[in-house]
Amino acid sequence: ILTMALLAFGFGAGSFFASQLLAPSRKTKAKTASYECGIVSESEPVERFPVKFYLVAMAFIVLDVEIIFLYPFATILRELGAYGLGVMGIFLGVLIVPFAYLLSTGALDWGPIARISDQIVRPILRSDGSPTIFANSDAINSLGIQTEESAA
Repeated sequence: ILTMALLAFGFGAGSFFASQLLAPSRKTKAKTASYECGIVSESEPVERFPVKFYLVAMAFIVLDVEIIFLYPFATILRELGAYGLGVMGIFLGVLIVPFAYLLSTGALDWGPIARISDQIVRPILRSDGSPTIFANSDAINSLGIQTEESAA
């Protein structure tokens, strides 16, 4: 194992130093320009990707890896018994916490429907910690929905 680790490290370090020695040293505008799918970009991008995009991408990868680990577990569930079920329950619990965080921060709320629902319904916590939902009547009326206040 140590030999393989040394070979892997040596190959990586050797490739890095070889590219530094053999690469052309003069930088031109064409060499430093971004390259996408063979199309020369005409201008700089107007805006950057929103952070929500990266949160969703990371959540997808984590949940995808979770499914990869769940599949072998499901095939040998009978042999593992209650202990295996408990361990997998802990594994799922550890991965559900970040997913719940994404849901609570609104990282998965995209598009106009999410923005409209944020304007219409605002949760407010009571003093005992239980949520009470208040509707924003101006936002509801702008959508053409009749409320008791607007009907009166």
